[in-house]
Amino acid sequence: MAIEMQAPKGTKDMLPEDAYKWQYIEGVFRNVAKTYGIREIRTPMFEHTELFLRSVGDTTDIVQKEMYTFNDKGDRSITLKPEGTASAVRAFVENRLFNEAQPTKLYYVTPAFRYENVQKGRLRQFHQCGIEVFGSNAPSMDAEVIAVAMDTLKKLGLKSLSLNINNLGCPECRPKYNEALKKFLQENYDGLCDTCKSRFEKNPMRILDCKEKKCHEITKNAPIILDYVCEECGDHFGKVKEYLDILGLPYTIDPGIVRGLDYYTKTIFEILTSDFTVCGGGRYDKLIEELGGPDMPAVGFGMGIERLIMTLEKEKIEIPKETLFDLYIGARGEAEGKFAFKLANDLRGLGVKCEINHMGRSIKAEMKYANKLGAAYTTILGEDELTNKKINLKRMSDGEIFEVSLDNLEEIAKVVR
Repeated sequence: MAIEMQAPKGTKDMLPEDAYKWQYIEGVFRNVAKTYGIREIRTPMFEHTELFLRSVGDTTDIVQKEMYTFNDKGDRSITLKPEGTASAVRAFVENRLFNEAQPTKLYYVTPAFRYENVQKGRLRQFHQCGIEVFGSNAPSMDAEVIAVAMDTLKKLGLKSLSLNINNLGCPECRPKYNEALKKFLQENYDGLCDTCKSRFEKNPMRILDCKEKKCHEITKNAPIILDYVCEECGDHFGKVKEYLDILGLPYTIDPGIVRGLDYYTKTIFEILTSDFTVCGGGRYDKLIEELGGPDMPAVGFGMGIERLIMTLEKEKIEIPKETLFDLYIGARGEAEGKFAFKLANDLRGLGVKCEINHMGRSIKAEMKYANKLGAAYTTILGEDELTNKKINLKRMSDGEIFEVSLDNLEEIAKVVR
C-alpha cells in the first residue's frame, strides 16, 4: 500500500524556481548589516525550553500557544526556536562576549517555528532575519538599529513605509502603569477572553496585545503608558526622536504598540506598509542579566522573510533573478562531448556558470533546452571547431555572434560573463 507523503501543515517547500527570492532578500540584508559593522551569528535550531520561558515570557502568546516543545531522549524539555533574540543573548552570555570591547553588533538569518493558525503570510516554519546590538544604552543606538531596518526595506524597493514608535518604560516605572491598567480593566474583567484573564494579575500589558476582538474593544481606551514613564525613560525617548530627526526618518508615536514579547523595555518600534507589519523590534535592557550575564543593555529587531516576499509581490516589486547559466556548450559527437565536458570544467574554474548535454539530446533539442534554462550564451562544438580551435559564442538575447579562440579561456569567460 502506497504511503502518501506530504509536508507537515504550516510548512512549505522552497523549490529551486523560488529560492532566489530568499537569497536576494538575505543578500540585501547581509550587505546592509555589513555597512554598519554588524557580524553574523548562527545559533542552534533548538534550545532548552527554559530559555524561552525566561526571555519571551510565560504570559505571551508564543509561550502559551505557539511553541514546539518536546522531551528529548534524555528527558530534557527542548523547544524549536520561535524567534532569534533569546538564542543570540544566550550565545552572548555563554561565550562571554560581554568581556570584549562593546558594543557587540550581531545579525542572523534563521528558521523559526511557531504553532500558529495557518493563513496567508503565517507559516509554522518560517525564516527570520534580524540584528541584536549589546552593550550600548545610547539613544543613538536605538535610532541606528531602526535605520538598519529602514535601509534594508528601502533597498528592497519598498517605498510607502510607516515607522511607529513607543516607549514601554522600565522596571522602575512600569509597575505604576500596570496598576493603572489593572484598575481600568477590572471594570470589564468578565468580558476578557480566558487567556487574558490569566494574564490580568501577572502581566496585564499582555492583554493590550490580544488579537481577540472583544479584548481589543475593551482595551482601545486603556491608559497610555507614555503618561506613566519615569524621567529617565522619558528623556531617553526624547533623544531617540531627536536622532531619528537627524536621520530624516519620519515617525508616528503609537501608544498602542506593546509588541508580543515580555523582554522589551523603553523604545519599541514597528515598520508597516499599507497592508503588513514587516519589521518589529526595540530595546531590552534587562534580558542579558536575566539570562545570567552582566547588567548590560541591548536593542534589536526581527523581520519575517516570507512576509517580506509577500509584501514585495503585493506591491509588484520584482525580485531580480540570477542568470542560471552563462554558457551552454552543445556537442555534435562523442569526441566533441568529451571536449565540452573538459571545457565546461575549466571555465567553471574561472567563475563561468556552464552546462553541457548530459541527456543525449540532439543539437536542436540541446539549443531548445538551453533557451529554456535561460542561458546567456550558447556554443556548439563540432569537428571544425576542434580542428580550428575556434568557437562561436551566440548571445541569446539578440543573436549576436562572437568568435573566440578555444586556447583563450580568459577571453571566453570575459565575453559570457
